[in-house]
Amino acid sequence: MKIELRADGSAVIEGYVNAVCRDSRPVPTPRGMVVECIEKRTFERALRRRKDIPLMYNHRKKIASTKDGTVQLKEDTIGLYATCVVSDPDVVAEARAGKLKGWSFGMHVLKDELEERTDKIPRRHILEMDLKEVTLAGGNAVPFYEGTSVEVRSEESDEEAVFEHRAWMDAPDATDITVATPKETIDYSEYEERLKKLQKSGGEK
Repeated sequence: MKIELRADGSAVIEGYVNAVCRDSRPVPTPRGMVVECIEKRTFERALRRRKDIPLMYNHRKKIASTKDGTVQLKEDTIGLYATCVVSDPDVVAEARAGKLKGWSFGMHVLKDELEERTDKIPRRHILEMDLKEVTLAGGNAVPFYEGTSVEVRSEESDEEAVFEHRAWMDAPDATDITVATPKETIDYSEYEERLKKLQKSGGEK
């Protein structure tokens, strides 16, 4: 996670939310305990599917969104990468103190496949999802889970849907906090005035 603290009190926070084509640690799911692998382009298709994906703080407080341009999400060769501009003073204070713990996201799985493995727990391949939110985790949030499933009522129908949270705790980049300061402005007015006087005196006869 990379954090740039700006002079205007905001913070630019970026990093990988989750990796593709990489097994997770064991997580509880509607299919039981599995390791999970999100297939390539799954995030990409999910991003095209939704016009607005909010950035939450600890899954409870909305602090930015893709709709207003304060969040940019993309899938690259590693996984889902987020760049966000956060102005919420409490979250910025957490960032300044180095207390942001990482990323999480919430999804409805639309299509998956279960791969049975000899002497190992099954592997669940996530093929299609509805990406509902991306979250920054911080403060005293307990637990900072790797995976949970929560039964919720679907907004689109009367059927039960499964809303699943995932956190990626072993992101490839460590937290790096930098402070952006305004560029120093050098006052050349004294030298310019002296130069004008020299030019004027040199031109006089």
